[in-house]
Amino acid sequence: MRILMIGLVALGAVAASVPQAQSQSSARPTMANEADFRRAMKELSNWGRWGNDDELGAANLITPAKRKQALALATEGLPVSLAHDVVQEHAADAPNILERTLGPVNPTGTADRYQYTGTYHGIVHSHLDSLDCHMMVDGKGYNGVAMEDITAAGGCPKGSINALKDGIVTRAILFDATLLPGKATAQGWLEPGTAIHREDLEALEKLEHVTASAGDVILLYTGRWKRRAALGAWPRETGFAGYHADVAYFLKERGVSFIGGDGPNDVVPTGLPASVPNPLHRLALVAMGINIFDNLDFERAVEQARRLNRFEFLFTAAPLRIEKGTGSPLNPLAIF
Repeated sequence: MRILMIGLVALGAVAASVPQAQSQSSARPTMANEADFRRAMKELSNWGRWGNDDELGAANLITPAKRKQALALATEGLPVSLAHDVVQEHAADAPNILERTLGPVNPTGTADRYQYTGTYHGIVHSHLDSLDCHMMVDGKGYNGVAMEDITAAGGCPKGSINALKDGIVTRAILFDATLLPGKATAQGWLEPGTAIHREDLEALEKLEHVTASAGDVILLYTGRWKRRAALGAWPRETGFAGYHADVAYFLKERGVSFIGGDGPNDVVPTGLPASVPNPLHRLALVAMGINIFDNLDFERAVEQARRLNRFEFLFTAAPLRIEKGTGSPLNPLAIF
């Protein structure tokens, strides 16, 4: 009996320790300070995963099989632009604009000239960031491209936007953040500064009956352009709804290839210290090799998704062929 009692006590001790161990192993990393960010940069890194000379990053996860699966999603044959009209007038969110100058008009025709007054990067123009050069941490971009090499080359020596010249064809998921309880206003948008965490994306997967998987593009609808149309443009200092930096763990777990949003993607303010600017941009671009679509416009796409009750679709995009470029304006398409 004594031996039996000792055995039962020992088994009880082991059993009692299991929940605690499971709880510790299932604890999710925080993302609240610079130390958390630095840890995530190491834990989530894809440097060298596809070779030291890789220029595609997580786009490598888009296989021919993935493209074929995505093509099958175009059941309605309905294309919808995911870009906003190129802004040609200065506004609070548009310090740089496209200047369109019309040439002489004569009986045989005419032509115009397009020129940005400054960079298309920022918070208003729809564009795609390149991997290796647009964002850096400690002077290095994705896969270790150094700022000195960028300066010497007069642009991205590798990993420029031209690495994607053959285009992007894959499945996209449109996460409609206005479906989340308590997030949206009565008018149908998220107020500036509203953060979407990894748990929110997991909740949206259930609400929309989708699951993000390797090679996907995930897109976040916050109603930014609807709010702008109703209330007018606002500056970056006012804030933007968007992804919290902890979404980086979701991206790595799911094998996401590209992310995009209808604003600058990073929630503003970010909730992290000023020593960590644009944290999700840096975690995605620099650590994981995930390209980012900024300032897309999902108003028409979300309307179709709600009508069809289907938030996944064929996604296509192709940047301008700009050697050494840090990004490109473009017009992605959703095809339902």
